[in-house]
Amino acid sequence: FQTHKKKKKKKKKKKKKKLLTTMLRRVSRVAAMRQAKAAVQQFRGMQSLSEIRENAPIMFCFQCEQTSAGHGCDKIGMCGKRPRVAVLQDLAVHVTKGISQYAHAARQLDPTASDPEVDRFVLEVLFATMTNVNNDRNRFVDYVSQGANIKAKAEALYRKAGGKETFSGPAAWTTSSFEEEVLSEMAENVGVLHRALDYDEDTFSLIELITYGVKGMAAYAHHAMVQGKESDDIYAQTHMLLSSICNPNASVESLLPLALKCGEVNIQVMALLEQAHIEAYGVPTPKEVNTKPVPGKCILVSGHDIQDLANILKQTEGTGINVYSHGELLPGHGYPELQKFPHFAGHYGGAWQKQRIDFNDFPGAILMTTNCMIEPKSTYKKRIFTRATVGWPGIPHIEGNDFSEVVKCAQACDGFKEGAPAKTKNMTTGFGADAILSHAETVVGAVKSGDIKHFYVIGGCDGRESARSYFTDLAKAVPKDAVILTLGCGKFRFNTEEFGDIGGVPRLLDVGQCNDAYGAVRVALALKDALGLESVNDLPLSFGVSWFEQKAVAVLLSLLHLDVKNIHLGPKLPAFLTPNIASFLVNNYGISPVGNGAEDAAKMANMPNNHLVSSA
Repeated sequence: FQTHKKKKKKKKKKKKKKLLTTMLRRVSRVAAMRQAKAAVQQFRGMQSLSEIRENAPIMFCFQCEQTSAGHGCDKIGMCGKRPRVAVLQDLAVHVTKGISQYAHAARQLDPTASDPEVDRFVLEVLFATMTNVNNDRNRFVDYVSQGANIKAKAEALYRKAGGKETFSGPAAWTTSSFEEEVLSEMAENVGVLHRALDYDEDTFSLIELITYGVKGMAAYAHHAMVQGKESDDIYAQTHMLLSSICNPNASVESLLPLALKCGEVNIQVMALLEQAHIEAYGVPTPKEVNTKPVPGKCILVSGHDIQDLANILKQTEGTGINVYSHGELLPGHGYPELQKFPHFAGHYGGAWQKQRIDFNDFPGAILMTTNCMIEPKSTYKKRIFTRATVGWPGIPHIEGNDFSEVVKCAQACDGFKEGAPAKTKNMTTGFGADAILSHAETVVGAVKSGDIKHFYVIGGCDGRESARSYFTDLAKAVPKDAVILTLGCGKFRFNTEEFGDIGGVPRLLDVGQCNDAYGAVRVALALKDALGLESVNDLPLSFGVSWFEQKAVAVLLSLLHLDVKNIHLGPKLPAFLTPNIASFLVNNYGISPVGNGAEDAAKMANMPNNHLVSSA
C-alpha cells in the first residue's frame, strides 16, 4: 500500500510538472506572438522607398540602427556623414561590386586566378563605407579612382582564365573623369533609391541585408589581414556574395540562402581573427582593469585594432608615456603579451558614443584605429589622429605603423595630474572562450546540479538612444542563478555593476570584442556537447542583442546560420527590412524587438529551452 501510495504521489508530481511546463510554453508562445506582431508593426507606418524618392532627397542611407526617423537619413547622416560623402560611398561600393563580378568569374574558371591587391582592396573599401569609419570625401574619390585600376586587374584575371563574356551592372561602370563633381553626379544613379527601382521591394531588402552583412564581414577580415591572417576561400566567398547581389534576376528565393551563407562565412572570418589575436598576443586571461588615471603623459587608443594598440605600446616603451584603451579595446588588457607592458596603465571612458566627452577630458594624444569615430570637437581636434580605413576631414591621418607623430603630440600635452578622477569603476575582462572552457567541468557541473539555471548573451553595439537602457535593465533583472556572457561595446551599459558569482563562476563574463561573438558561439557549442544536447536551442540560453552597424548585421546572420532562435534584437529592427522579410525572420527564427528589460529577463528564464515558440 505504501509503495502504491508513493508511486501515485510521484505520478501526480510528474503530471503537475508536465502541466507546468506546458503552461510555461503557452505563456512563452503568447508573449512571443505579441512581440512578433510588434516587430512587424514597426514597419507599417514607415515610408516606402518610392515615397521617399518622390521627395528628391539629397542623400539616402539606412544602413545603421540610428537612421533618421527609422526610415533613412536624407539630409545629413545621424552619424555626421555629409551628402557628398554618402553618394561617393555609394559609388565606391558600386565599383567594388564590379571588381567582385570579375574576380568571382575568374575563380570560377580557374580557382588559382586571384590577386592579393584585388582581394585586399575590396575589404578596405567595404570597411571604409561602414557607419562611423570614414567621412573624408577625398579618400572616397581616391578609392573610386584606384577602383578603376583594380577592376582592370580583376578583368585581366578573368580574360587570362579564358573568360570572354562582357558583364553588365557594376562591372560595366566607367568614367572619363575622376573629378569629385563628376563622380558625385554619377553616384546618384547607383545609390539605394535608384537601385531599388530594379527589383521588387522584398528582393531589394535582402540585397541590402547581404550588402551590409558583407561589409561587416569585410571589416573583420580586414582586422585579420593586418594581423597577417588571410584566407583565399574567404576572399572567394566575399567576391561570390557581392557578385550574386548584382544579378538582375535575383529573387527572394535565391537570396535567402545567400544571406545565411554570409553568416557562415563570417564565422570563418571571426575564427581566423581569433586565431590571429591568440597567436600574436596569447590566450586571453581574466584581468581586473584599472580605470583611475596614472599621473603623467598619456595616449588613448580607441577603435578595435589590437595590433595598433600593441605597436603603440612598443613605440612608447621607455618614454614615460602611459597608454590607455578606450571603447572596444578594453579586451586588449586580457592578452598576456600586452599585460607585459607596465605602461599599459588602464582603460579610460566608456563606449564610442561618449567619445566627445571622453576625448575632450583626456589630456593627451588620441589614436582612432577603426570605427566608431564621430565628428571631433575643436577642443581635441589637434591631438587626435586617424589610422588605416578611418578618416575625418582635417584630421591628421597615419599610414603605416610609425606612430612617432602621436608620441610627439603626447609629449607636448599636459598629461594627467595627481588625483585625476576615474571615469568609471574598475572593469574585468579576459573571459574568452578558452578561459571559460578551461573551467568547463565546473560550469557543466553547476548546470547539472541546478546551481546555474540559465545563460544570457547580452551585448553587441552600443549607441545614443535612451531605449538602449533596455539592455541595462535586462542585465540587472537576470535571475541570481543565471550567468551573463557579454561582448562588444554594449557591455558598457552594465559592466561596472556587481553581479557576484555562482560557486566560483562569475555571473558576468566579458568574452571580448564584438568579433568575439565567435567565442560565445564556441562556448555554447561546447556546453551543448557536454550536456549531450542535439542543438544550441536545447540549451537554457537566451540572446539580447544590441545592434548598431554592419558588423552586428554580420554577427546576426552568423547566429541565423547556426539556427539560433528567439533573439531579442534592438533597440529597433533594421529599417532596410520590409514587412515581409521582417515577418519571415519572426516566423522562422523568432526574432523580436526589445520590450521591457525586467519582463523579458523573466520570460527568457521561464522558457524551458530556446526552441522556436513564436508564430505570427
